[in-house]
Amino acid sequence: MGDTDNTSDSGGVISNQTSIPLAEFLDNVDKFMEHEESADVVIKRLDELHSKYKFLELNLLHKKKRLKSQLPEITSTLDSIKYLEKRGTDEEITSLFQLSECVYSTAKIPPPSDDKQTVYLWLGANVMLEYPIEEARILLENNLNKCKLSLTKCCDDLDYLRNQYTVTEVNMARVYNWDVKRRQLEKTESTGDK
Repeated sequence: MGDTDNTSDSGGVISNQTSIPLAEFLDNVDKFMEHEESADVVIKRLDELHSKYKFLELNLLHKKKRLKSQLPEITSTLDSIKYLEKRGTDEEITSLFQLSECVYSTAKIPPPSDDKQTVYLWLGANVMLEYPIEEARILLENNLNKCKLSLTKCCDDLDYLRNQYTVTEVNMARVYNWDVKRRQLEKTESTGDK
C-alpha cells in the first residue's frame, strides 16, 4: 500500500492524498456510545459512510478499468514508434492497421521524403498532432509511466478503501449488537421490577 497521511488541514482523518476518510475501529463500544444520542443515529451515520465508500469503490474500479485498457494501446503505439525509429530511411513498410473493431487494412508506408521523420498521434477528443519521432517516443514513454503509476495508486486506494468499509461494517455490527444487549438488559430489568 502507499504512504498514508492520517491527518488533514481541517483536522479530519484522511488517507493517502485522495481524501478517503479513515474508518476508526470502535474498540470500546460502551465508552463510544456514552457520547452518542442513540444506536440508530450511529448506525445511520456509519451506513452513510459505508455508502460513500461503496460509491468511491465504484469510481475507482471504473478508473482502474480505463487505465488497464489504455496500457496496451500506449504500449503498442510506443512499439510502433520504436520500430519506425529503427527502420532505414529508404525502406518502404507494409503494415496492417485497424479500421474498426475486427476490420483491418493493408497500407504501404513510404520512406520519409526529408531527413526528419514525423508521426501523427491521436490525442483523443478529435485531436491529432504531428510530432517528430523522437518527441513522440518521449511523450509516449512519459504517458506509459504515468499510466502505470496511476494504476498502482488506484489499486492501492482500492485496497485501502476495502479495508475502510470492512472496518465500517464491523463497527455497524458491534453497535447493533451493543444496542440489542442494552435493550435485552432493559427488558429484563423492567420485567424483574414487576
